[in-house]
Amino acid sequence: MQLETQKRSAISTIGTILLNNAIIVGIILIAIGVSIARPNFISEANLRNLLSNTAVRFIIAVGVSGCLITKGTDLSAGRTAGLAACVSAILLQKVGYSQKIYPEMGDLPILLVVAIVVVLGGIVGTVNGSVISFFKVPPFIATLGMQTLVYGICLVYTGAAPIGGLRSDYTRLATGYIFNPIFSYVAIIALAVGLGMAFLYYKTRHGKYMYAIGGNENAAEVAGVNVTKTKIKIYMLAGMLYGLCGFLIGCRAGGASVNTAMGYELEAIAGCTIGGVSVNGGVGKISSILIGVLVFELLKIAMQFMGIETSYTYIVQGLVIIVAVALDLRKYLAKK
Repeated sequence: MQLETQKRSAISTIGTILLNNAIIVGIILIAIGVSIARPNFISEANLRNLLSNTAVRFIIAVGVSGCLITKGTDLSAGRTAGLAACVSAILLQKVGYSQKIYPEMGDLPILLVVAIVVVLGGIVGTVNGSVISFFKVPPFIATLGMQTLVYGICLVYTGAAPIGGLRSDYTRLATGYIFNPIFSYVAIIALAVGLGMAFLYYKTRHGKYMYAIGGNENAAEVAGVNVTKTKIKIYMLAGMLYGLCGFLIGCRAGGASVNTAMGYELEAIAGCTIGGVSVNGGVGKISSILIGVLVFELLKIAMQFMGIETSYTYIVQGLVIIVAVALDLRKYLAKK
């Protein structure tokens, strides 16, 4: 009798795990099917492309994760990364390029440009956090307004013209590698960001405050947590990561425009949700976010290999986001 009960309990536990991770399991099964039907799906070039795509989206997803964990969101992420990409591209154009935006400007150090766009992103994030914290504007509304504002600034700054003629030392960041051609500089940078953010989330007071606010903001405030200051820090740090992400997107694309990184915030939210970051706050791990972003990118590449028209891929991505949020809400209601 006891053995029968244990078997039922084990089956129930396995069923719950599979249901809670249904999207991840489903996408992995799809990828296996595609690799059988299209043997070149598992190739060095495709793996390099998958890791590179995952790397930049992982950075932006990590930034968004802090907002989600505190029951917020950030719809300005993609546009902030796009502005950073445009600024990076403008500042790192070749000397002598016929359409150089600043023809009199010489070559700037790459690290200086990284610092500029990271600070720029941090300013956007600080404004977001301040509006949300001081004026109690819902994060959805505040960041939606910032999304439009940043897009307008980018249009004015670039004149809506595409930016090209980038320096080779900048674009080489996307193709160069240290140990293996599959692991590019972009992937190594993303790994470093992940490790740094994992330390911040799990080992620092800031991380503990962040999870406390997401679990119960009122209780956290009563316990002595400076909710306003913590939220501003979360959105500022998110903006800084968007700036870094935009810099890397620019070198990967070999150029930038006002439409660069458009919609990346939705993919970031999807990756976070698939990876177990709860929209109800208080839950989320860096490693799980990486898995969520990876399987989401795996799905997109698998659809490309199967020759599915781009229009239909958006439908599938939208369904994945809806199902991921529905499963998250199911887990939340089951705990109550």
